[in-house]
Amino acid sequence: MSNKKESFFINRLKSVGFAFKGAVLLLKTEASIKIQFTIGVLVTIAGFYYQISTTEWLIQLLAIGLVMCAEGVNTAIEAIADFIHPERHEKIGLIKDIAAGAVFIAAIFATIIGFIIYFPKVF
Repeated sequence: MSNKKESFFINRLKSVGFAFKGAVLLLKTEASIKIQFTIGVLVTIAGFYYQISTTEWLIQLLAIGLVMCAEGVNTAIEAIADFIHPERHEKIGLIKDIAAGAVFIAAIFATIIGFIIYFPKVF
């Protein structure tokens, strides 16, 4: 019985390790997420500077996380699409455009959230 618990625990640790490795790989290799990460750091610094409320922190962190997660999923979709069909293909292009569009939508809404939080504080 204890073997199954150890096995489950060890498997969970391995899963977390793989996820961490994927996040680091994403940050090291993808220019878009580097920019988004930098913007996330800058608005986090702004949050401390302008002493935003707990609710504003929660919304800001959710927006940052949403954009970065969407970019990660977009990157994975692009990698799978390129693996399945390396040469240019209309349907693969459409799939990649839709995935990129999801990131764009998340980024637009995150920007709107940023304006709602910071515009009254700056002006």
